[in-house]
Amino acid sequence: MRKGAIIIKSTTADKINELLKRYPALEICRDDLFEMVETLCDGWRGGGKLITCGNGGSAADAMHIVGELMKGFLLPRRIDKFRPEFVARAREIFPADVEYFKANLQGALPAVSLVGETSLLTAFANDAKPDLIFAQQIFGLGREGDVLLAISTSGNSDNVLFAVEVAKVIGLKVVAMTGRRGGRLRHLSDVAVCVPADSSHTIQEFHLPIYHMLCIAAENEFFSCP
Repeated sequence: MRKGAIIIKSTTADKINELLKRYPALEICRDDLFEMVETLCDGWRGGGKLITCGNGGSAADAMHIVGELMKGFLLPRRIDKFRPEFVARAREIFPADVEYFKANLQGALPAVSLVGETSLLTAFANDAKPDLIFAQQIFGLGREGDVLLAISTSGNSDNVLFAVEVAKVIGLKVVAMTGRRGGRLRHLSDVAVCVPADSSHTIQEFHLPIYHMLCIAAENEFFSCP
């Protein structure tokens, strides 16, 4: 148990400690890394989803994270074990296909990226305000209990900051990954992981192992054997 009353498995904590052993420079972020994992896992436990956004390389990271969460990463996620109610219902309605579903569908941690909707992004940027492209999607998709993972190397990207503000109004928790200074994003977020780097490419070099750890830790939390 760490901050508040959120509890994660000891094996999940081990995943964070393993990251810190490989990247000792991130030791300064230890408490925030634990709180980030706890906040996201608490959101999923409450029935929420993770929403990600960022620009440029951070946009690619936002999509990468979703790809690791919405399907199996390192562990098997058999739906007959983790979603038996789905299998039972499928057997009633589509008995010819239930075994195919069992063999191929995988347990998912609900997550969506805001950077891939090309038609929506370009239409809204053209018709309304480009700096609100993420905020508009948060307004439409975000629900209290969701978590927004906002990624910005500077911490001052307007479109990310506006998304954070709308998220806070709706009632989302906000977790940030940013650089040493953190910018405004650091102060607007519930949890901010500010890596010890200043240039965009070195910040992003730290972000990748952090979000891989996040995906591994979350998968361990929900899909590892008791």
